[in-house]
Amino acid sequence: MDRSDATAHKKRTFRKFSYRGVDLEQLLDISSEEFMKMVTCRARRKFKRGLKRKPMGLIKKLRIAKQQAPENEKPAAVKTHLRSMIIVPEMIGSIIGIYNGKTFNQVEIKPEMIGHYLGEFSMTYKPVKHGRPGMGATHSSRFIPLK
Repeated sequence: MDRSDATAHKKRTFRKFSYRGVDLEQLLDISSEEFMKMVTCRARRKFKRGLKRKPMGLIKKLRIAKQQAPENEKPAAVKTHLRSMIIVPEMIGSIIGIYNGKTFNQVEIKPEMIGHYLGEFSMTYKPVKHGRPGMGATHSSRFIPLK
């Protein structure tokens, strides 16, 4: 009887997100220098060399979109060509339209994406769907019967 009561009242627990041992609430509060120490060496080098005007402009647009969004609503999408921008904790919850060379793919930034590039979430090519071999595939495909 004991065991069935324990399983009936046990609430479902979700895995708490942490980036390199630091949980999400602390990530949002730490300074950019502290965050810089946590990321990979490639991202660290990029931050060390300074964020230029365009990446800072994107972060400002994301801040504005979050402020203008109604309570408990998703913010408006912000379009960008900056595929090389590294996702920082401040971007979490934003919706970004990432250009793939043809269209803007809308991506909602989640905590698991921290430290990755924006371009990783917007594919620039369409995966190959292999079908029947077409013209020029092999020498035998040159022969086309005339019915």
